[in-house]
Amino acid sequence: MSHDIPALQTISITTEGAVARVTLNRPDKLNALNDVMWPELRQAFEWADSTPSVRVVVLGGNGRAFSTGIDLAMLAGLRERIAHSDAARSQELLRRVILDLQDCVSSIERCRKPVLAAIHGPCIGGAVDIISACDMRYASANAVFSVKEIDIGMAADVGTLQRLPRIIADGIARELAYTGRDVASDEAADIGLVNRVFATPEALQQGVAEIAQAIAAKSPLAIRGVKEMLNYGRDHSIEDGLRYIASWNASALLSEDMQESALAMMQKRAPRYRD
Repeated sequence: MSHDIPALQTISITTEGAVARVTLNRPDKLNALNDVMWPELRQAFEWADSTPSVRVVVLGGNGRAFSTGIDLAMLAGLRERIAHSDAARSQELLRRVILDLQDCVSSIERCRKPVLAAIHGPCIGGAVDIISACDMRYASANAVFSVKEIDIGMAADVGTLQRLPRIIADGIARELAYTGRDVASDEAADIGLVNRVFATPEALQQGVAEIAQAIAAKSPLAIRGVKEMLNYGRDHSIEDGLRYIASWNASALLSEDMQESALAMMQKRAPRYRD
């Protein structure tokens, strides 16, 4: 598989060392998620997953917003897209559209590399689905979050209702989903939706870059194992998780990374790991 950065219409990808920046790039539309952006998001994260030199991904938005969620023009065109003289077949088509959009978001979670969301300005509706699939979330002081789907008469269907209650308290997740109300950055930090708030979008970019670089300096094999285990443990019992890590480490524990870590400690230098 080619590891060249894919040329995408609605998303830009840049790299700085082992850190890839995936940036939603429809600034004139406040990064609203149109027909093209959903599959391009998946393309970007499949590229990051399969590119050995990428160890960490930072996901952000270009312009004044992280993203205002699904493009309403895309929603408006949905009836035409699933039109069929048989209602059951039309409904099956709609189900397949929803499953595909879910898969586009799940590609973030499937990516073996940690994904850090850097959120400034509005983060609305479908954008909350996206950040919920990231490993960690960081915000600038001007960030505003809203599970907005309820206000257009629908239940969020691409991940928020499944992932958000695993990130914040169940009752808070329900309140946000039922009311669609705005959550400012300070409240987002208080409820555990974001790890940290930075004063400005510029400070956010710099701060998240430093965290990403710190993670990129660790053993990439071990980091991939940690993400696999945390995701597995969220959806399985502690006993299942313990058995899985035992099997995983039976194959991954005695790696050259472990030897290099020990050598670097003895020689008082930074370890050097292969991708």
